[in-house]
Amino acid sequence: MQRLYDFIRRHPTGVDSFWAVLFFGFSMLNVADLGGASRTLRLATVPVVVALTAVIALRRKWTGQMFWLTVGAGVYQLVIGSQAQFCDLAMLVILYTVAASGDVPRWMSRTALASGLLASPLYFARFGVDKNGSHAQDVLFVLFMLVPFALAWVLGDSLRTRRAYYAQLVERNQRLEKEREAQAKVAVAAERARIARELHDVVAHNVSVMVVQADGAAYVMDVAPEQAKEALQTISGTGRQALAEMRRLLGVLRTGEPQESEDYVPQPDVEQIEVLVEQVRAAGLTVDFEVEGAPRKLPSGVELTAYRIVQEALTNTRKHGGPDARASVRLVYFDDGLGLLVEDDGRGAAHELYEDGGADGAGHGLIGMRERVGMVGGTLDAGPRPGGGFRISALLPLKKR
Repeated sequence: MQRLYDFIRRHPTGVDSFWAVLFFGFSMLNVADLGGASRTLRLATVPVVVALTAVIALRRKWTGQMFWLTVGAGVYQLVIGSQAQFCDLAMLVILYTVAASGDVPRWMSRTALASGLLASPLYFARFGVDKNGSHAQDVLFVLFMLVPFALAWVLGDSLRTRRAYYAQLVERNQRLEKEREAQAKVAVAAERARIARELHDVVAHNVSVMVVQADGAAYVMDVAPEQAKEALQTISGTGRQALAEMRRLLGVLRTGEPQESEDYVPQPDVEQIEVLVEQVRAAGLTVDFEVEGAPRKLPSGVELTAYRIVQEALTNTRKHGGPDARASVRLVYFDDGLGLLVEDDGRGAAHELYEDGGADGAGHGLIGMRERVGMVGGTLDAGPRPGGGFRISALLPLKKR
């Protein structure tokens, strides 16, 4: 049954042609059986049957043309004096088709309705009504004959409205699917950018610590083996920490969500900034650390942002500060946010590093800082410090603005 329905839907003109053949046969039998009609009138009626049969067969392929052919056939019937016959049912069919079609203009649908409503009065004006009935009965009969035409148009117009509504729903569903796909792509891109920032911070900080320690170990290997051993242990610990964080990030990238395992470390927070400072001190950079205000638990996004800013700032100090540079880190707890101030008295970064938004051709540290701060609704100020060195100041609100 479904195959038959699919075939009918794929071949509408073929189905209409089948019904047109049956329609032509019944219409010709009706013309041959006309009582009291002359042979000339019967022959003159044959073109009407042929025209209306073509209307049945081609009504969905050439809807507008078939409507005007029907109007011409109706006028021709009035001219030759051919009364209503079986073939005139095609007028109701084409009226329904015009009203239901979404391919014809609306004015043609209204014209079809007006033509259908005029058909009954024009017919009875041409051929008259029952001479034995009263005038009121004649008027009621004419009005009653309008009902099939009005009903055919209303049914067709209702079908057209439902089709338009269904098409709108389909279009809206497709648009929503495309929007969901676009949002999914944006989310994937944002997640990849976040992973890239995390990897940058992890690799840049830990590798720089390892390089400094390796250089120191090579320098004192012969004269101070114990210090070289401590440096190598620091390199080992730093490398393990970097690998653990990278496993966590790549695990999120593979599975889409964090995995709990002894191989995965938690997201860094504000409390680990002191551990970070100690690690940097062990690498040979003098760092002063100060906390003002009452420490308290902050949103995870704010804590991670604060940790990464301090990490990146101290990494930049080791890269650009030069020998004998000193740094200071200050955390200030406000009622509505967290303030960060990281300064050093070294040579400072190249002008392009902060003037062009944080990209100096070798990295994107400050760009990552600005993106992180922007994600939590904070502000960041980075640039040369009065008297020499570099300063990074950030304010991270507890609630995103």
